[in-house]
Amino acid sequence: MTPDRFFALMVLLESRDAVTTQELAAALGVSLRTVTRDLNWLRDAGLPVTAQRGRLGGVTMPPGSGLDLARLTPGERDHLSLTGLDERQRAELDASVESRRALAKVAAARPRRVHELLPLTDVVHVDSRPWRQARASGTTPAALIGAVRRGRQLRIAYDSPREPGPRDQVVDPYGLFAKAGVWYLVADRARVPRMYRLDRITTWQEVDRPRRIRENETLATVAAALVDRWEHDHVTEVSATIDRTQIERAQRIFGLRLVLDDPDESGTGHKVTIRFLHLEDVRALLPFGSAVTVHGPAEARDRLRALATELAHHYAPV
Repeated sequence: MTPDRFFALMVLLESRDAVTTQELAAALGVSLRTVTRDLNWLRDAGLPVTAQRGRLGGVTMPPGSGLDLARLTPGERDHLSLTGLDERQRAELDASVESRRALAKVAAARPRRVHELLPLTDVVHVDSRPWRQARASGTTPAALIGAVRRGRQLRIAYDSPREPGPRDQVVDPYGLFAKAGVWYLVADRARVPRMYRLDRITTWQEVDRPRRIRENETLATVAAALVDRWEHDHVTEVSATIDRTQIERAQRIFGLRLVLDDPDESGTGHKVTIRFLHLEDVRALLPFGSAVTVHGPAEARDRLRALATELAHHYAPV
């Protein structure tokens, strides 16, 4: 359990009389299995967490047995609910100082039951940014968060890679969304949900009209739907055979994107499926040379052939 999720879970348990595991999972953005594991962790740590089945049941924790929420200001409690953000992302939201103050109060209020264990916040640090991330430009989360919280429409100039230059548009914002170290503005444009990278918003201004978002939709639901749609629309599944001498290297490079279709090695190597977000990403297979044989789809083979031909011409003798 990450420190942020620990504090968010404690806040949820302290602030409600009873809460179901389904409600906890939805609030924390994790699976039911993860919530169950987290609750068992709290019990093992000595916290009196109980669960009752039935229509009037739920997960409860006696008042005063966990976090002393009375010591926290409303703003500090608000910052504790920012689950999943590391210290750098909190700083990007200009929320770092108040978050640290809230966490300090919580740490001071909760006595250490097992003296030989150091606090989680001392031994766990989360940095969700990808490696070698370019320095961000454009709009910052801290600059935009105030306007978003006021619930107003925004007029933004967005520099889309598909357009020749920045384009003005009025949007109805749901909020800010951090994904893989990148910040996005999630908003409706003409009642259609969209995600705008903050580093591509060149200018913006608040419009003196309240936002008009769709009924029964929240930032979490809209962001989840956009991510699912994006991943579905931008995935190319490549079937290939990888030589046994290169399979471990391929697994290190592609991670969960590589699936062994047949765990047992055949005479020609391991048959695998590799998921690429874009067809152009198949160029990552070039360093493997003939140790990888792509079987399909045809457009992936064609693109690799074209790339290999370009490379051969580039290094051809003059």
